[in-house]
Amino acid sequence: MGRSRRTIPEELLLLALDPATGTTAQPQSLDLGLAGAQLVELALAGRIAPDGDRIAVVMARPTGDPTLDSALELLRRRGSPVRAVHWIGGPRLGLRQTYLTHLERCGMVHAVAGQMCGVLPTTRYQATETAISREIRTRLDNAIRTGVPPDPRTAALAALAHAVGLGKHLYPGNEGRSSRSRLRDLIRHDPMGGLVAHAVMDVQNGVAAQPRRSAGPGAGSGTRQAAAHPTADATGVPGQSRRHGHGSMARVGAR
Repeated sequence: MGRSRRTIPEELLLLALDPATGTTAQPQSLDLGLAGAQLVELALAGRIAPDGDRIAVVMARPTGDPTLDSALELLRRRGSPVRAVHWIGGPRLGLRQTYLTHLERCGMVHAVAGQMCGVLPTTRYQATETAISREIRTRLDNAIRTGVPPDPRTAALAALAHAVGLGKHLYPGNEGRSSRSRLRDLIRHDPMGGLVAHAVMDVQNGVAAQPRRSAGPGAGSGTRQAAAHPTADATGVPGQSRRHGHGSMARVGAR
C-alpha cells in the first residue's frame, strides 16, 4: 500500500480539525472513529474482511503503514474474528496524537504551542496544506449534492463522519440540515464503512452486548443517530476525557 495516498483515518482527522482554532470537533467520538477508520482502510487494502458483525484477518502481510500494521497485528493475534464493537470500543490510548504527529511530519498540519491560564502548556494543530482539506471536503460535498454513488473511500469517510457527529461541524445550522441528512444516507454505499460506522455509534450508545445483523445494502439508512457531543475539543485543556467507559485519553495537547 503506497504512502502517497492519504488514509481514511488521516482524512477523518483533517475533516475534524477547525482551521481557525486548531481544535478538533467531537474529540471523544473521533477517537472511536479513528479506530473504525483503521478497519476500513485495512479492508480496502485487502487485509481484513467483514464476517457478519465481526472482522476477520484474511491477509496478514504488512501494508507498510506502521500504525495500520500495528492494528493488523493486534487483530491477527486474536486468532479468531472479533466483533467490530468490541474492537472499536477497546482502549486506543494516543491514537489521535499518533495521527496528529504523522500529519505534522508530512507537513499537513503544524503544532502551535500555547498556555492555558498563563501556566499550563497546550498544543493545537492547524492545517498547513489547506488545499488537501478542501479536496477532502469537496469529495463529500459532491457525493451529497450530486446524488451520484461515491467511490468506496468517500462513502466510508462519509459514514464515519456521520457516525462521530461531524455533520453539524461540516454542515451547521438549519441550512445544513438537508446536507446532514444526505451525509447520513451515504452510509449505505459501502458495506464495510456501514458496518464500522454502526459499530462506532453502538459503542457511543452503549449497545455492545448483543450481536447485530450484518449491514446489507440500505442497512442503517439513518435509524441510528450518533450520540450527541456538542462541544468542540478544547485542545490542551488538562485532564482525562473518557471514551464512554472504554479507557481514557490523558495526554495534554493530544486532544
